[in-house]
Amino acid sequence: MPYCSKCGAKLKEDDKYCYKCGTPATKIVKEEFTISADNLIEKVKELLHEGNITRIIIKDEKDKIMLEIPATVGVIGAVLAPWLAALGVIAALATNCKIVVERRE
Repeated sequence: MPYCSKCGAKLKEDDKYCYKCGTPATKIVKEEFTISADNLIEKVKELLHEGNITRIIIKDEKDKIMLEIPATVGVIGAVLAPWLAALGVIAALATNCKIVVERRE
């Protein structure tokens, strides 16, 4: 489900504009990576530094969502530390993870 890039409101897939603030909805493209838990933190850091990412979702082997990281966290470095600590716990619990990356087109 896409979110408004300005106010963060949940949008429907076919919405052209945000119903709250009127901002034009941007198209979101999803990518999925399967990665070992050992490389999880490095891959997420790499993805956050790319800049065009809206959201990162970490799933376990059974497609259960373990963590969602909004794009605004990547902008603020001090807020990133708790997310990385949570990623460390996930890496300790899981052997393989799926990373779903939502990008603005």
